[in-house]
Amino acid sequence: MANHMSQASRSQQLLRSERRMFSASDDSAMMKQIQSTHAPDGREVDVKPILQIIDDVLRNITPNIDHALKGGQGHVDAIDDRTSPAATDGILEALAYIIHKISCEISCKCTGGGDAHATTMVLLNTLSSYSWDAKVVLTLAAFAVNFGEFWLIVQLCTTNSLAKSVALLKQLPDILEHSQTLKPHFDALTKLIKAMMDVTKCIVEFTELPSQYISSDVPPMSTAMAHIPTAAYWTIRSVVACAAQITSLVGLRQEFVTSTSEAWELSSLAHKVSSIHEHLRKLLHLCYQHIDEKKQIEAYEGLKHSLETPQIDNLKILIKIFSLSKEDPNSLLGPDKNKIHMDVLRRKHVLLLISDLDIYHDEIQVLELLYKYDRLSSELKYEIVWLPIVDRSAWNDSYQEKFLSLQSIMPWYTVHHPSIIEPAVIKYTREVWRFVKKPIVVTLDPQGKVTCPNALNMLWIWGNAAFPFSTEKEESLWKAEAWTIDLLVDGLEANLTAWITQQRLICLYGGEDIEWIRSFTSATKTVAQTLAIGLEMVYVGKNNAKERVKKITGLINENHLSHAWEDNTVWFFWKRLESMLFSKTQHGKTNEIDVIKQEVMSLLGYDGSEHNGWAVFFLGKSEMVRAKGDKVLSSMQSFGKWEDLARELGFIPALRRHLEGITDDHHCTRLILPGISGGIAERVVCAECGRPMEMYFMYRCCVE
Repeated sequence: MANHMSQASRSQQLLRSERRMFSASDDSAMMKQIQSTHAPDGREVDVKPILQIIDDVLRNITPNIDHALKGGQGHVDAIDDRTSPAATDGILEALAYIIHKISCEISCKCTGGGDAHATTMVLLNTLSSYSWDAKVVLTLAAFAVNFGEFWLIVQLCTTNSLAKSVALLKQLPDILEHSQTLKPHFDALTKLIKAMMDVTKCIVEFTELPSQYISSDVPPMSTAMAHIPTAAYWTIRSVVACAAQITSLVGLRQEFVTSTSEAWELSSLAHKVSSIHEHLRKLLHLCYQHIDEKKQIEAYEGLKHSLETPQIDNLKILIKIFSLSKEDPNSLLGPDKNKIHMDVLRRKHVLLLISDLDIYHDEIQVLELLYKYDRLSSELKYEIVWLPIVDRSAWNDSYQEKFLSLQSIMPWYTVHHPSIIEPAVIKYTREVWRFVKKPIVVTLDPQGKVTCPNALNMLWIWGNAAFPFSTEKEESLWKAEAWTIDLLVDGLEANLTAWITQQRLICLYGGEDIEWIRSFTSATKTVAQTLAIGLEMVYVGKNNAKERVKKITGLINENHLSHAWEDNTVWFFWKRLESMLFSKTQHGKTNEIDVIKQEVMSLLGYDGSEHNGWAVFFLGKSEMVRAKGDKVLSSMQSFGKWEDLARELGFIPALRRHLEGITDDHHCTRLILPGISGGIAERVVCAECGRPMEMYFMYRCCVE
């Protein structure tokens, strides 16, 4: 909102500066006089072809002037066929009379050395029935005829007898003889001609703006329309000045040769007309911004409407999302990185993987396992398409390299380049699907209907068992779940089934304090030996601390302290816990009545708090007790106090009762969650004391 307001404020400041610039140079009386000549009768003139010919004429003259002034002979440029004669003959035939009339007016008025303003007003009156852009283009066309004829004679008089005779009769100058004297005049003339053409093209560009996106009564278009008469006046007046300069060369009067006033006048006009062009370009830029905003709103609403409207199949939706056309729906790359036709996705379940270029390779690897798992024989008929969301304005070679690297390792469909993703689609992913930074997976059914705004949580928790990845499927899966070691560990530990069958005590523990780990594993092993029970301990690391965990894992393995998972297994363990919490939050479950959510939050809270570590014990699938590091370590070290209870009730019930008897003078539990689509619960209770936790915001750029 702030950015929008600041941009609007800057636009208003610019518009005010435009008004000051024009009003400072033209008093209201003259403006009224200019406006009084304007009486358009509705006739339309296609000025673009004419302007192209004018541009060709003047573009061919100015280099030849410079060449001649440097001592070379005039040269003939290659003929430019960009403008087809057939396309302009009809237009010019209808306008030949008015162009000839303006040409004569310019020649006659300038020959007599008349007042430039008066001559400009005569031309405006002659062109009263035309639009402002046509007035300027027709005047420039007349000037191009006069200047073109003049320069043809000057250029050819040394090689063509007819041109030489005409030059003698007109008393045209010898450019080579007076090259040093004439150079400032022709330099000024060239600059002014360029400024005139720039303003004219700008005026014409305003007339071509699409009225369905910007009307003439809406700023900044209305501001531009108010200034165009002034711009037209000074452009036509500049034509008069240029024509007078050329006319003055006839006979090459001595007073002209020695005078610099004409060159100064042209330079002054060039500066003024260039300033007008600069301000018109700024207004034009604001108009294009306005048009782009309107187009983006239109595209956004169109995309939104399509996604909310039932379709026969998903093709129309996919074409809109990937900004393809029905004529060329080939901008996606298949798993083999060759362009494919969108029809290969028709009526299939499609998973849109939406991310930026910082997606982790771990995430891609796990998705790849799920995507490739038993695809040929199973009923998992879904496809994944990567939708990369990037800032196109910041795109550089580094981003290109990163994009190609990610694209090369993805075994599913991808876009050939992120630039095909339109701003409206990016806006929709952020505002409706709530993509921020973390990857999300939006699922579309075979008809293109969104069945889940983020199925990534389901994929991490249940994998392909969650197919077809709908919100309804997610709810049914949760109804069938209970807080067991199977849910917590899933398939991350290969020995889990055997341990459960053998009724071994299973301890999962985490943290990054190696001394606490040494003490805890040693004390726990002593307790197990005392009770003569089988014990298996597994180090599950710490979330977002890959390098530190790698070092600790090395020490654990080296000293045979316990089992320890590999890096990618540790990452996935914590990713699944986060996914469980977000999935539960999306379904509106409260901590008090949802055991799974409460236990997940407890483990995440242990990991995010400044404790030495934590541990959770399981016996069988569901008998469980957990505690943070200092409490569970002191309990293991003071086992003698509750040994009899353990022999009577069993290890887990006895430890639970012992832990309940330990009072905490102070505790501080932190729950650190990554920003992700799906929302964060406003009310969270502490896993230790049950009191509501305060909400804070944490920003992190480095996980180590």
